[in-house]
Amino acid sequence: MTLRKIAERLTHEPILIGLFLLASASVWAFAEVADEVLEGDSHEIDERIVLAMRNPADPADPLGPRWFEELMRDFTALGGVGVVALLGAAAATFLAVLDKRREAVWLVIALVGGIALSLGLKTLFDRPRPDLVPHGSHVYTRSFPSGHSMMAATVYLTLGAVMAELVALRRLKAFFLVLAVLITALVGVSRVYLGVHWPTDVLAGWALGAGWALACWFVARFLHLSPLEPPRD
Repeated sequence: MTLRKIAERLTHEPILIGLFLLASASVWAFAEVADEVLEGDSHEIDERIVLAMRNPADPADPLGPRWFEELMRDFTALGGVGVVALLGAAAATFLAVLDKRREAVWLVIALVGGIALSLGLKTLFDRPRPDLVPHGSHVYTRSFPSGHSMMAATVYLTLGAVMAELVALRRLKAFFLVLAVLITALVGVSRVYLGVHWPTDVLAGWALGAGWALACWFVARFLHLSPLEPPRD
């Protein structure tokens, strides 16, 4: 595809420009957070936020009753590899049943790529987990960026966008998108509440996950793999 044809596509499909700009902004936000973390400028505010979610008299005790702490564990599980893999497989099967096999394959590639990117960055940054308070959930990898937050943003925002494009009513479109954002937010907040991530880990995970989801949507749309209707001639 020549540069002229690419320019024509972008001109006739302003949504592509919007997706590109949003993805770029998300990656820029991740880079800014990463820079603050590497320079150590975020450590003080990270500590304050983590401790603000704890009983001042006993940092080992998260704020709220026991049932609320258990609720946070339920929310954090929504960003776990097992849950997102199951949802991804279900969504890919759903698209395949609708005879959208290319979209299903692209969805799997996007989700697997997101998991690989998260693990690779954790190894690269090698940031230790918070040690201020006891962890309320078992952890096995490094801290930055938050894998749960990143995968929640990647999976739920992608699925929210797919579902929004498969329905006609604007209210339903808004419902799926708002639900995706809400679940993504709950997963990230729960990670800080349980003491297994610094807030900047979560911010970075949200930013990169959203950027990855938007970038995958951009590529799928550009290659005519998106559930959106094909562009007009």
